[in-house]
Amino acid sequence: MKAFDFDFLSVSFTDVADIIFVAVLIYYIYNLIKNTLAVNLLLGMAIILIIYWVVDALHMRLLSTIINQFMSVGIIALIVIFQPEIRRFLLLIGKNTFLQQNKAWWGYLFGSKNIEQNNLIRIKPIIDACKSMKKSRTGALIVFVKFYDDQLFANSCEVIDSKISKRLLESIFQKYSPLHDGAVVISENKIKSASCILPLTDNDKLPPQFGLRHRAGIGVSETTDAVAVIVSEETGEIAYAKQGRVRMNVSFGELEKLLNKDF
Repeated sequence: MKAFDFDFLSVSFTDVADIIFVAVLIYYIYNLIKNTLAVNLLLGMAIILIIYWVVDALHMRLLSTIINQFMSVGIIALIVIFQPEIRRFLLLIGKNTFLQQNKAWWGYLFGSKNIEQNNLIRIKPIIDACKSMKKSRTGALIVFVKFYDDQLFANSCEVIDSKISKRLLESIFQKYSPLHDGAVVISENKIKSASCILPLTDNDKLPPQFGLRHRAGIGVSETTDAVAVIVSEETGEIAYAKQGRVRMNVSFGELEKLLNKDF
């Protein structure tokens, strides 16, 4: 294929396509691991690699041999360590194929108003349930995830896989319900599971009034791409956790906008 010749490099259309594909791949990987523990793991491995180069340049044979043995199993270690991220990446590819997204693209191009209205219809039962629970000061933790990870959620939850409804959410978080203690996980426009035990955040700078619901909501948003809506049992105030950060005293108008963007 004909190339463009410059004084210092030669670039063909194949090279341009190659760069674009690599950029898209990096973008997908970045979106997959950002604000997760995988970033810290990659940073740790990069530091080990830099130390190895320095040690090898200084001819420290013993330390160089030890690090070299550690790095010799690097590919296997990567597969083991990043198994959840690799699994989510393959799901991401499968759910974003042309056949899967063709109708969605036509909708975005020619029917964005209809899509927005349909999204608000999906959100309305959640907003109505939050209004009711705020009024009655019923504690609640609702988590929204893009991809439902069976290993992360189903092992510690009661599987429901039901249509989203105001009454169902209210009944789950009702004080005497056996499922009220834990989180509800919503994905793919369904209530996938309830009474989920989530990892707590390690952030020690949070206000002391934050209970387990707030810490669990922040924790799951730190380690995954999930967002969480928390209704305080003490005050009835609504909080919104995303990427390890929490927004307090969220109004229902703000909550509708946030969910319309993230859900």
